[in-house]
Amino acid sequence: MELRRRLTLLAVSIAATPLVLGGCTADRKGAESAKGRSAPPEVSLTPADRARDVPISAEVGTTIKGGRVTAVRITDDKGKEVKAEPREDGSGWVPSEPLQPKRTYTAEVTATGDSGATTTRKTTFTTMPKSSKPAITSTLYFAGNRTYGTAMPVTVAFDPPIPKEARADVQRRLFVKTNPPQPGAWSWVSDGSQVYYRAPDFWRPGTTISVRAGLEGLPIGKEHVGDEDRRATSKIGRQVALEIDNATKQMSVVRDGKVVRKIPVSMGKPSTPTSSGKMVIMEKHEFTTFDTRGSADPYVVDVEDAQRLTWGGEFIHAAPWSVGDQGNTNVSHGCTNVSNEAADWLMRLTQVGDLVTIKGTEVELTEGNGWTAWNVGWDEFVKGSALPVPAGLRPAPAQVPHPGAVAGGSPAPVPSVTGG
Repeated sequence: MELRRRLTLLAVSIAATPLVLGGCTADRKGAESAKGRSAPPEVSLTPADRARDVPISAEVGTTIKGGRVTAVRITDDKGKEVKAEPREDGSGWVPSEPLQPKRTYTAEVTATGDSGATTTRKTTFTTMPKSSKPAITSTLYFAGNRTYGTAMPVTVAFDPPIPKEARADVQRRLFVKTNPPQPGAWSWVSDGSQVYYRAPDFWRPGTTISVRAGLEGLPIGKEHVGDEDRRATSKIGRQVALEIDNATKQMSVVRDGKVVRKIPVSMGKPSTPTSSGKMVIMEKHEFTTFDTRGSADPYVVDVEDAQRLTWGGEFIHAAPWSVGDQGNTNVSHGCTNVSNEAADWLMRLTQVGDLVTIKGTEVELTEGNGWTAWNVGWDEFVKGSALPVPAGLRPAPAQVPHPGAVAGGSPAPVPSVTGG
């Protein structure tokens, strides 16, 4: 009896073994199958659904987990589609035009995961009435359908200046696209009166630059809003640079990396010295009048072929009265004097946005006195950004810039015609 009982238990044990193994195999296949199925993406949107009093500068913010945005549709309360463009970092979609006050908008966003699973979310929000807060005046110093020099910074000026705590919000609404791509960064003048955009290296000739300052209705701090939405697209022309050396009283004119002419100059006398630094040609006038009445050194003089370098009134211009001093003595009120013939020749060669480097004078160029984006090196320039700048965005190591490349309290950008 005992032997029979043992044999029976052994038979039961052997018979049960395949069932246990079969159970383990089935669990593993189920786990592998579950692993192959990914959950649909998680999608969250801003503004929040049913939000009210949303600024007209609003954009549709998208946070996606486990997928990517594959479709976006924004419509107004009449069913009209609102055009929008994605941010480069994928954080949102920016309407191509400011939204309208007291209107309701619906955004529908679809995200798709790697497995093909999709999630669609909607948010409906209503914009605020037209703001009664005072607008900060912005000026975009980058016009459309122009040809600019290779050192042309995109410059936006503000009156009153932008407080430090509001600069990141403003900077996020400033957009620059280049074709071919040449990424850059924004940098604020310390007092907030201007912000510049430039690449680590000079623009390549032939580059198309498209700019949008989408500031209309943007809340700026607690007391102000942005004034207008502005756009411009222009091209970069040939490479031209001017180098002016006080030691020799000579201007070297560089085109495509080669010195094509040397021109004698007379700069500011010791009591009214010319600034040393890296400037950009800001304006060109075939004829203008310098009127300094009301200053400590009042005078009125008509000049020809004048090219502005600073807000404070430093120009390169024709000065037939100082031809005898050009090349040996500084006699001006701060401007760079050249002969009539040289001034006319320069006017036909140069472009707004060409770099002008002046060295060896008694005073240094002040930050913000003109478009001073190139008066510091790249590492110093990006410190002025209110948003993070990618670490990999740096000047090309093998770059050999044209002469006047990069060397290392700001006045408001209101032109003063002094000259001399």
